Amino acid sequence: MAQSVQSQREEEGLVKHTGGCHCGAVRFEVWSPPDLHVFECNCSICTKKQNLHFVVPQARFKLLQGLDSLTTYTFNTHQAKHTFCKTCGVQSFYTPRSNPDGFGVAPHCLDLGTVCSVTVEKFNGQDWEGSMQKHRTIRNMSKSPE
Repeated sequence: MAQSVQSQREEEGLVKHTGGCHCGAVRFEVWSPPDLHVFECNCSICTKKQNLHFVVPQARFKLLQGLDSLTTYTFNTHQAKHTFCKTCGVQSFYTPRSNPDGFGVAPHCLDLGTVCSVTVEKFNGQDWEGSMQKHRTIRNMSKSPE
């Protein structure tokens, strides 16, 4: 008998976090470790938004409600999809340029009770291309394990 996805993820040490925007129109669930590895990027938009995020594969993210409440902003290469709530303006998740096959999730938009710790790593987004070449693991963070 096949093991359930939830059981498999729990065996991998993942927990189900839930979260959303400020007004509650957008809700999601995401599977990740309870100890989050969060990026603090200093590119132009992340600086303006104070965007802290952790990266997960698409398969570990599920939008529960609010698709019609979302709008998207892009600029420059248009690879990153900065998704936010039309009503309250909160970006609780987005599609990062570094990981177009995953999601960047804002830890401050998660509901309380499932996060044990947060480690913040600074990412030099002002030299995005150079930083991506030097960083050894960021691109793999959106890959699902085999």
